[in-house]
Order: sequence, then C-alpha cells, then structure tokens
Amino acid sequence: MSKLFITGFPGFVGGMLVSELIRRDDSLEIVALIQQKFLHAAETCRGKLYDELPAAASRMRFVFGDITVDNLGIDEGALDTNEITDIFHLAAAYDLAVQRNKGMLINVDGTRNVINFAARCRNLARFDYVSTAYVSGTHKGTFSENDFDLGQRFKNYYEETKFLAEKIVRESKAIPWTIYRPGIVVGHSQTGETVKYDGPYYALLTMNALPNGFPFPKIGSGKTEVNLVPIDYVVGAMAALHGDPAAIGKTFHLTDPSPMKVAEIQLLLARSLGKSFMSYPLPPGVAKAAMKFKPVRSIYRMPSQLIDYFVHDIHYESGETASVLKNHKISCPKFTEYLPNLIKFFKAHSEEELQGILI
Repeated sequence: MSKLFITGFPGFVGGMLVSELIRRDDSLEIVALIQQKFLHAAETCRGKLYDELPAAASRMRFVFGDITVDNLGIDEGALDTNEITDIFHLAAAYDLAVQRNKGMLINVDGTRNVINFAARCRNLARFDYVSTAYVSGTHKGTFSENDFDLGQRFKNYYEETKFLAEKIVRESKAIPWTIYRPGIVVGHSQTGETVKYDGPYYALLTMNALPNGFPFPKIGSGKTEVNLVPIDYVVGAMAALHGDPAAIGKTFHLTDPSPMKVAEIQLLLARSLGKSFMSYPLPPGVAKAAMKFKPVRSIYRMPSQLIDYFVHDIHYESGETASVLKNHKISCPKFTEYLPNLIKFFKAHSEEELQGILI
C-alpha cells in the first residue's frame, strides 16, 4: 500500500489531482498538508471527492502545517514519515505580481523545507514537483525539457523564485524526483470549470465589459505563441507519469505542442463573445506605464507583468513528453476544440461568484 503526502490541497490543481490519483490506484492513501485557515475549503473539497468516490472516505486525511516552517510545522507524532512512500509538492505562490520576499519564502524556502522533509522519509519512492514552463525566463527561441539554466534572466519574481525552487529539487541527488512544467493552465476541456479568471481570462473579462467596436490594444506583433493547457490534461498527465517508474529523474513539459498566437487567440475570444474590436498598436513599454493608472486598470484587467508575455518569443519543445504520454494514451487537446466549453462556463459564472461555487 502506498501513502502519498501532498502540498497544495485544496487548490484547484491539487484537488483534481487527488481525485485522479485515487481513481487510478484503489490502494493509495493520501495525507494532505493544509494550513488551519484553509480547513473549511479543504473539507469542502474533500467532501466533493467523497460524493464522487465514496470508497475514498477512508483513504484521505489532513495534517496541519505550513511549508514555510521547518519540518513543515507538523506537530510531533502527527505523522510517521516512515509510512510516506510518495510526495507531490504543488504548493507555491502562483502570482506573476508576487513580491520577491513572499516568493522566496513560499516558493524557494518552502520547496527546500519539503525536500528536507522528503529526506527524512526513509521509504520514499517518488518525489513529484510542479514547476512551470516559465523557468525559461528571458530565454528566446526553443526551450526543451532538458534545458534549465541557460543564463536567462527573469521577467518577474514569480519566474525567478520558481527557477530557484526547481534548482533545489534538481540538485537533491538522493531524492527520486520528477519535475512537471505546465504552461498557462486554463479550465477543464470538457466542463470549462476553473476557480479563477486569470491568464487569457483577463482578456475575456475586458472584452466582455467593453462595447462592440471599442478600441482594443495590439501589443507587439501578435505573432508570439501563447501556451495554454486545460487543467484535465495537466492533471491526467501528472497522475499517469507519477505511476511510471521511467519518469524518475526526468522533466516534462506539460505544454501545447502547437500553441496559437496572441492575435489568433484574441480574435477567437472576441468572436466567442459575439464581438469585434478596433485594433490599435501599443508599444509594450507604453502599455506597462499605462497600467499604473487605476482608471486604465479598471478597463484592462490584466496585471502589468502579463504584458511581457505578449512580446516574448519562445517555443516550449515537448516532444519527449508527448512520446512518453502517448504510451498512456494522453495528448494535449487543441485550444479550438475546448474553447467553446471554456466560454460556456465563463458566461455562466461571474467573477464574483466563482470562488464560492468551486471551493
């Protein structure tokens, strides 16, 4: 019997991942590290899991703690580390606008603490870490699964601290790690379900609020790739690779092998809302400066850090990942195939009601 310790529950990815892992392995037990302040959300998420899988009721429990604290803040006697066979580390500050001190505390120190905890688990067989494709930083051109430190700088503290966190994992020679680098995660490809509107949803929120024909900025050439991936692909891939012994010591790009361009996506989003806009060129520097003003931010809802991604030319090579996932009959769906489901969910759920609906 395996016992898996997971951080990042009850986050959207963490919650779906627990459900998928339990479905795949009927002997798996889950121990989720949660902070006391998130107990209600965790119990709600676990309750939904029990409704879907009644047999899971005896296979999941919580332990209170905090990844930013030594020994993860777990009370002595609350958990026998010798029972832990698997660890999935998802907890992080997923925010492009994160301040460096917060990013260092959660992403870097937190990952180091989880690695130190893993080193005390004598029967550990797997350590799975969720990084991000954007550890690529300012690197341009192609960035493969085997690339890491290419001398890149970083566009924001989120990228920097996730890079430093992945470095900690990669340098932990005694830990049987597997690293996952997702692209920009959007809603479920079948249901459209998500828990927050960020990434491409910023454009949707803006377009939805603007009248038809209103000026909409074109930042850069519009030819930059936007790497969007649905959450069910990401979760399904991680769950399958977690059960694959050949994945140990490898890094996987959970990205779209054929991503669409900025201009293409903007056009599709506008059409999906039944609108068209008057495009006008806007230099990235001017766009970032404009976002400092509250009236502009109230119209164009995106954080200024997102603007850099409109003009940063990079392609994430995922051929090795696709080859391995093919053995598990998993592939990334095309954006045009699942966009209608994202839009249907977006139209049915306002930004204000979203959190209350899902966790």
